[in-house]
Amino acid sequence: MYRLSSAALALALVLAGGVGAAIAAGTGAVTGVDEAAAVVSDQPVVVELFTSQGCSSCPPADELLGRLATHRGVIALGFHVDYWDYIGWKDAYGSPAFTARQKDYARAAGDRTIYTPQMILQGTDRVVGFKPNEVAGLIREYQATPPAARVTMARSGDTLTIKATADRRFNAPAQIELVRYLPVRRVKITRGENAGRTMDYHNIVSQLTRIGTWDGAGTYQAKVKIDGDAPAVLLIQAPGPGRIYGAAQVD
Repeated sequence: MYRLSSAALALALVLAGGVGAAIAAGTGAVTGVDEAAAVVSDQPVVVELFTSQGCSSCPPADELLGRLATHRGVIALGFHVDYWDYIGWKDAYGSPAFTARQKDYARAAGDRTIYTPQMILQGTDRVVGFKPNEVAGLIREYQATPPAARVTMARSGDTLTIKATADRRFNAPAQIELVRYLPVRRVKITRGENAGRTMDYHNIVSQLTRIGTWDGAGTYQAKVKIDGDAPAVLLIQAPGPGRIYGAAQVD
C-alpha cells in the first residue's frame, strides 16, 4: 500500500483528529494545534475526490481522503471515474455517471480537461494532484464562513427526515442530491498502473440521486425512503454543478 510522506501524513492526521503534537519528519517535525478542528462550523465542508484504481498518481489522495473522512468537520466523498479502465484494470466502483459529474464541474469552470486525482471543495475550489496543504487551507476557510443553507437530517429505519433553511433565496433553484456511500473497502490490484498494490478506499460513492429542487425560500422539508444500511449524505447545490450551499450526513 502507498505510504504518505511523514509531513503529508502529519498534516492529514492533524486535520483528522486535532493532533497537537510533533510528528517527526525526514528533516524536522510538524507541530501545532489543528486550526481546522479548532474552527468547526455547524455545517461541514464537502470534499469530493475524483479518483480511479487504475491511476498511479491517485493513492496519496485516496489515503488523504481516508484521513479526512475521520474529521468531524468534513464530509469526504470518493467518486471513482471510469476513464482509466482501458489501461488494464477496471475499477469496480467506477461509474460513467461520476465521470460525467467531473466533466460537468470542468465545463462549469471553463476547463477543457479533467484529471485524477482531483479534489473539489464545496463544489467550488478545485485541487488537482496531491496538495494537502492547499486542501487544509481551503477547509479552514470554509469552516470559518457561515453556510448559505443550514441542513439537518435524521435517519429512522428506512426513512430520512430532512430540513433546511437559508438566509435568502438562491440565484437559481438548488439541486437536492442524495448520496449513498460505502465507508471502506480493501482492494488488491493485480493489473494496470497500480498492479501489486493493496489499497483501502474510503467513502466510496455508490449512488447519487436528485430528489428535488429548492429556491432557498422558507423551509425545505422532506421524508425520503432509502434501502440498505449505507450511510447517506444530502447536498444542496447550485446547478452546474456549482457551489454547495449546505450538506448533512448520517450513518
